Amino acid sequence: MTAHLPKAGDLLRVGREASVQFTKPILFRVIRVLDRPTYHGWIWLEGYQIDNKGDAVDRRSIFVMKAGLRIAPAPAVGKPGQQRRLTSPQRR
Repeated sequence: MTAHLPKAGDLLRVGREASVQFTKPILFRVIRVLDRPTYHGWIWLEGYQIDNKGDAVDRRSIFVMKAGLRIAPAPAVGKPGQQRRLTSPQRR
């Protein structure tokens, strides 16, 4: 569980605990927390959906319960025992 407000660069596991729309959990790399009015305990996040290879596949804005977010380990890619640094598909 994330006790803090997510920040840019955090990799989250977003599943049913965060919102009923995520029946199948996704990995989500945070760009920023959006400043939109919400219900208590809910937040809007902007970021990238990450595939199991560690690549960004879709840019999304999601509405989730903060208490349901989980920090995710970086996906293992490449040779066993090595991890690749994840980057976004576009730099602005």
